[in-house]
Amino acid sequence: MIAIDTNIIIRYLVEDHLEQTTRSRQIIDEQDVFVSVTVVQEVEWVLRSIYRFRRPKVINAFLTFAGMPSVTIEDSDLVAQALDLFSHGMDFADALHLLKARHCEKFVTFDRQMIKAAQAAGHQFVQDA
Repeated sequence: MIAIDTNIIIRYLVEDHLEQTTRSRQIIDEQDVFVSVTVVQEVEWVLRSIYRFRRPKVINAFLTFAGMPSVTIEDSDLVAQALDLFSHGMDFADALHLLKARHCEKFVTFDRQMIKAAQAAGHQFVQDA
């Protein structure tokens, strides 16, 4: 198994650079690949910010990619839960931060939008700093 970076996944999903897309397909289709949570977070940001993917398209791209037999996502259950929160309006990075901190007594932030979204999803331990 090899670990892959954000740019490999982006080329695979977006197909906007022929040579790099071809190489990305070879890498991902021909061997087992590992994707860290930090790479997942960066892929979401790039798809949304640079390529202007809307939320449903980002989610669909992740689910399709993560469902490939050659792909292993670090903390895949956590990523799936973060995608669910994202599908209900929470920022994806905020969802990952929140879920990674579930073992803590509190998660404090100045981000009122995150607090509102987290509490609406049942995560009452997120509070205003």
